[in-house]
Amino acid sequence: MSDDFRKKTEGLHIGIIPDGNRRYAQKKKLPVANGHIIGSEKIKDFTKWCLDYPEVKQITIFALSTENLRRTEEEIEQLWKVYKEKFNEILIDPVIRDHNVKVRILGNDGVWKPNIRELARNVVNSTKNYSKHIVNIMLAYGSKFEIADAVRKMANKPLGTLEKFLLVKEPLDLVIRTGGQYRLSNFMLYQASYAEIYFSKTLWPEFSRKEFDKIMDWYYEQVRKWGR
Repeated sequence: MSDDFRKKTEGLHIGIIPDGNRRYAQKKKLPVANGHIIGSEKIKDFTKWCLDYPEVKQITIFALSTENLRRTEEEIEQLWKVYKEKFNEILIDPVIRDHNVKVRILGNDGVWKPNIRELARNVVNSTKNYSKHIVNIMLAYGSKFEIADAVRKMANKPLGTLEKFLLVKEPLDLVIRTGGQYRLSNFMLYQASYAEIYFSKTLWPEFSRKEFDKIMDWYYEQVRKWGR
């Protein structure tokens, strides 16, 4: 890849819909919770892979959707435990510090457990002065919720624009969804308006660096026309 091309793609914003944890657990005859634990480790790997590409400025991770909250109480409780563990890890993760990564945890925080809300605040505060990269963790998030909330905030400010009130204001350049499903599932619908979208058949826990690099090569081959 030429230096000129890298300059053209600086500030790349990648969104990831990491689908397939439960099916992976079923395939391996493991408890569902194990699928989520293994999947959360893959998120750490994925973040490191992205940081290896200097042109990647921002990563947005679909960690928990508003629709996921309809799952069994037992599964949701297990997910909160995973988030608690991973947020604690972020606080001491040298990768975050060494790569100057600002972490933002966004979504409907009214449904987060109190300990998760406090941990999220600690993570955000501990990385707020970093600026080289941004990682958005979307927790209890749905695009319909985000847009409706932005419209409410904008209602009394006629000179404002919708983007100003969105949780994530920057448009996505590339969206990757794993797990063999061909839909966005209420993920960043506004921000993904002109994004390139890659659907992988691989279950999230089995997603590899090799496949990610292949997707990045595919992205660089696309001719983005922005609706023109």
